[in-house]
Amino acid sequence: MKNSKTTNLANKNYTVEKHTQILISLMKSHGIRKIVASPGATNICLVGSLQSDPFFEIYSSVDERSAAYIAVGLAAESGEPVALSCTASTASRNYIPGLTEAYYRKLPILAITATSYLGNVGQYYGQTIDRSTRLNDIAMESVVVDCVHSSEDEWACSVKVNKALIALRKNGGGPVHINLVTTYNQDFSCKTLPAIRPIRYIRELKEMPSLDGYRHIAILVGVHTKWTEELSTAVDDFCKKYNAVVVMNHASNYKGEYGYNPALLSNMAGYIEETEKADLVIYIGSISRYNSGMKAASLWRVNPDGMIRDVEKNLSHVFDMKEEQFFQYYAEQKKEYVECDYAKNWQREYNNILQKMPEIPFSNVWIAKQLSKILPEGAVFHLAGSNTARAWNFFPISKTIECYSNDGTMGIDGQVSAMIGESLANPHRLHFGAVGDLTFFYDMNSLGNHHICSNFRLLVVNNGKGAEFRIYSHPAYGFGEAADEYMAAAGHFGNKSSALLRHYAEDLGFEYLTASTKEEFLKAVKRFVVPEITEKPMIFEAFTDSNDESNAIYAMNHIVANLKGKAKEMAKDMIQSVAGDKGVAKIKGLLKK
Repeated sequence: MKNSKTTNLANKNYTVEKHTQILISLMKSHGIRKIVASPGATNICLVGSLQSDPFFEIYSSVDERSAAYIAVGLAAESGEPVALSCTASTASRNYIPGLTEAYYRKLPILAITATSYLGNVGQYYGQTIDRSTRLNDIAMESVVVDCVHSSEDEWACSVKVNKALIALRKNGGGPVHINLVTTYNQDFSCKTLPAIRPIRYIRELKEMPSLDGYRHIAILVGVHTKWTEELSTAVDDFCKKYNAVVVMNHASNYKGEYGYNPALLSNMAGYIEETEKADLVIYIGSISRYNSGMKAASLWRVNPDGMIRDVEKNLSHVFDMKEEQFFQYYAEQKKEYVECDYAKNWQREYNNILQKMPEIPFSNVWIAKQLSKILPEGAVFHLAGSNTARAWNFFPISKTIECYSNDGTMGIDGQVSAMIGESLANPHRLHFGAVGDLTFFYDMNSLGNHHICSNFRLLVVNNGKGAEFRIYSHPAYGFGEAADEYMAAAGHFGNKSSALLRHYAEDLGFEYLTASTKEEFLKAVKRFVVPEITEKPMIFEAFTDSNDESNAIYAMNHIVANLKGKAKEMAKDMIQSVAGDKGVAKIKGLLKK
C-alpha cells in the first residue's frame, strides 16, 4: 500500500461536484483524515480530490472486504475515525463483514459508497445496485448525498453530511454509511473547498463552548411540555445574566418576565424591527409555529434527544442534555447580573405597535382581541391552527393560562379531540378552545363522547370555508372565488347553517351560544367566560365572513411602516415584477451565500 502524500498531483485540485466538495470540507472540519480507498471509476471524483489534499492520509486496498478490516484496525489503534471509499456495484457488499465488526465494537468507520444517478436503480443499468435498505447492525446512520443544484440543496446536503459525521462518535460511536452520487465529472479545477458550517455535537459539560462575543441572545421556545420550576428558574437566571430574550408563542407556555411573541412584528409587511437582532439563538422545545426572526444568528439546539433539527438553517451546535442543565451551567459561569434591557426593548416595540391597532371587522382577529383579555385566570386554552393560531398569537394572554395546540404537525386533525383529552385530565379546571369551522366539522364526532365534562367550552369561528385559503397573502388568494370550490372547500357542512351546530350541540347536552356581529358577540361572551364551572359544557359559534377575515389580517400586517421596511418591500416588488417568484427565490439564495 502506498500513502498518497508521496504522489505528485501538482496539477490536480478538487472536483467541481459541489456535494462532494461539501463532504470533503466537513470531513476536514470533523477531523476525519485517515482513508482506505479501493479502486474504481464511480469514486474517482472523491478519491481524486482527497489525494490532492495533504490533510488526508490515504491507503489503498484492492479488496473491499480487506479494506474494511484495515479500517477496523486503524480506528482501533489510532482512536480516530477512518473513512472507506469504494466504487459502485457489489464493491460495497464486501464492506459488510468489517462494518458488522465495527458496529459491535463501536468503532468509527465511515463507509462512503459511490453510486451513479439514483434513477437508474432498478432499471437494469450496469453496475447499479439498490443500497436504500441497510442491515440493522452495519451502521449507526445511513444517508444519501445527492447532487447540489440550488442553495436549498446545498443546505440539505450539509445537514445530511453533518448528521452522518456526528453519528460516528454519538452515543459511543460506530460505523456510518454515506451513499455518494457522482456525475463522473472529470473537471478537477476547483482550487479551494467551500466553507461549510460544521455542526458540533456536545454532550459533556467540559465541551461547552464559550458565550463570549455574543452581544444579544434569544431563546427560541417551540411547543413545550409543562415547565418545571427548576427549568423556569434556570432560564430566567440565564436571561438576567446574559441579557437575553425568550422568543415564544402561546403554546410555548413560558411564563417568565423575559418573553416576547414575534407573530405581530414578523408579519408586518412594510416594517423592519427597530430592536437589534440577536447574534445567537438557543432553540429549546419541539416544533415552533414561528421562527425567531434573527436570520443572521447562529443556532444552538438544546434537547436530550441530541438530534439535528436545523429549523432556521443556521445550526452550529447540538447539545444532548436537559435544558435546565444547559442553562444552569452557563448561569453558573457568570456571577454578576446585567441590566436586562434586551427583552424589555422587544416587549416595548411590540406593545407600541399593538396600541396602534386600527379598527377591524368582525373576524378571528377581532374575536381573539376581545376574548384574550377576559379568559378566566388559571384556565387551559387549546388553540387550533392556521388563521385561528395566527389571530390569537397577535395578542397576549394571561400568564396563568396554559395553552396547548396540535403544533407537532400543525394539521387539521383531532383539534377538538385533543382539547377533550386535556379537559378530562383535570375536570375541575376550565378548558377553552378556539377552532375554525372546517377543523371543527372534521372532528365533530368527538363531541358525542360521553366522558366530556362541564368544564369544556369550545369557540367555533364559522366562515363557511377554509378562510386561510382566502387570506390576501395565501397562494390560493389569486384564484379569487374559484378557490372556494376545491381549495377552500366552501359550502360544506350546511354552508354556515344557523341551525346545524345548534341542534347537534343541544341534542348532545351542550349549552349553545351564537353571534354574527360584534354586538352579539360581546353580549354572548359574558356567559362564555363565567369563571365558574356551569351545569353543561358550552359551544359558542361565531359566524364571520372570509373577506372580513382577509381584511383583518391585512390591517394587522400594515399597522405601521418604516423606511427600512418600505425599501425592502419596494425592492421585493421590483424584483418580482422582473423575475417573478423563482427570481425572488434565486436572489434570496444568492444573498445567503
